[in-house]
Amino acid sequence: MTPRRISNLMTGILLLLSSQLVTAGASDAISVSGAYARAVPPGQPNSASFMTLSNSSDQVISVVSARSPAAKVVELHTHIMEGGMMRMRQVEKIDVPAKGDATLQPGGDHVMLMGLVQDLVPGSEISVTLIFDDGSEKEITAPVQKVQMKMMKHGDQKMMQ
Repeated sequence: MTPRRISNLMTGILLLLSSQLVTAGASDAISVSGAYARAVPPGQPNSASFMTLSNSSDQVISVVSARSPAAKVVELHTHIMEGGMMRMRQVEKIDVPAKGDATLQPGGDHVMLMGLVQDLVPGSEISVTLIFDDGSEKEITAPVQKVQMKMMKHGDQKMMQ
């Protein structure tokens, strides 16, 4: 092999390795456990997905968006106390602390699924893709489970949460 071919080969290997380093990121440092989506009656337009996110890195990692083929719109939401009532609000991100956990649960942070395009019945499952602040993504499978429902206020509308 000529020195020029060896140089080209080494350059190719370095480019391949550097591209793998670029694609590695937040999604590799985050593990997901206990993921599930809330079962809702047929025709109900909205639901939510919950999970625990664990960060193995030394830096805060933020989930900045999500998507799912199960819904037309997917947003990150939380609940806040406003005027003596719990209200749901969209948030720009959900932070996962360095070497820590973020628990997405009913009554707190969650992935809101709006405009459902499939029935969420117990025993089925949906795919949810989390998008992190560095652009990396992690796709998870969330089984659909029946969850105790309570009335919450979303904006000016009451909804089941």
